[in-house]
Amino acid sequence: MRKLMKKAAALLAAAGLAAGMISVPAMAEEAGEGFSICIITSTGVDDGSFNQDCYNGILTFLENHPDCTVSDIKEADYAQLVPTVEKSVGDFDVFVLPGFNFAAIGDIVINNPDKYFIVVDSTIQDSEGNPVTADNVYTMTFKEEESGFFAGLAAALSTTSNKVAVVNGMAFPSNVNYEYGFMSGVNYANAKYGTTAEYVELPSYAGTDLFGNNVGGNYVGDFGDETTGKVVGEALIDEGCDVLFVAAGASGNGVFTAAKEASGVYVIGCDVDQYDDGQSGSDNIILTSGLKVMHSNVTKQLEAIYDGTFEGEDALLGADTDSTGFVAEEGRQQLSEDALAKLTECYELLKAGDIVPASSTNGYTPDDFPGLN
Repeated sequence: MRKLMKKAAALLAAAGLAAGMISVPAMAEEAGEGFSICIITSTGVDDGSFNQDCYNGILTFLENHPDCTVSDIKEADYAQLVPTVEKSVGDFDVFVLPGFNFAAIGDIVINNPDKYFIVVDSTIQDSEGNPVTADNVYTMTFKEEESGFFAGLAAALSTTSNKVAVVNGMAFPSNVNYEYGFMSGVNYANAKYGTTAEYVELPSYAGTDLFGNNVGGNYVGDFGDETTGKVVGEALIDEGCDVLFVAAGASGNGVFTAAKEASGVYVIGCDVDQYDDGQSGSDNIILTSGLKVMHSNVTKQLEAIYDGTFEGEDALLGADTDSTGFVAEEGRQQLSEDALAKLTECYELLKAGDIVPASSTNGYTPDDFPGLN
């Protein structure tokens, strides 16, 4: 029966392509039937951040569905990530694809309507650059500017040197969102809470976005270059920064090392609670962590595939669905009571839409956004 369903889906896809359609409905798997999952990453599922959080969402799903399996593929060459999906598409039922580098899988999605795709941090397009939506793909992008805002707010309220910075991996939209959100948070604290923090940018590490624009900031240029990450971290510390927000994937490990080797420097983790990564002897360098809650959303979509309720969608997730935020749990952060109270206050204002931090796409700037003026 399952083979017949897949054959029917393929015939429908062929008919749709012949008619010039770019969005093809997929036939659902039989509810309750086990399936194979593949997660493909550039830096592995043990990066302690972005990829690992997505992987943890799969592991949570598997705890309740032992009839399903997962395989992880690491492909360090960014240019080979989409070809890796194409080569693997016949071997698995579901693909979890974390990162902007999977944006070009549109043709693969269309040509394989009996497969499911969960894309994290990007929408998708076909080989001609046309946006693709289909019933067999769920894309989740996040309002990273919200998490970045909390990081900037925490940095400004906690710095003693009055110099803070954000370190990013590459200038993809998600990372530019983190940067602009961080700058927005610093400016908000200065305007509303009387802080005098300065965000420091190193011109030699300024980022260039996908459209060729100089977005400033401090970009390592890769998500897997710990050596350069440490160099950038050390340069910022030499400039007097004592709080660094790190949104650089595995490159961020180098920034962590630089902070641990310095004195009086705190790091704000990214995507997940990175408190355990901050341990340095009897001390811990993690001030708090800006959260992008991917694991629960990955689990939710896998459950939908399993029970036959999956629906294709381009979802933009934020605080209103508890998908962004910061770590407030006692023992997992080192914010002052005053700083924690102010972050909590701002969380409610942001959730209600009274604060809208600047992002790479919403038309606001870190100097002019709703809630600042």
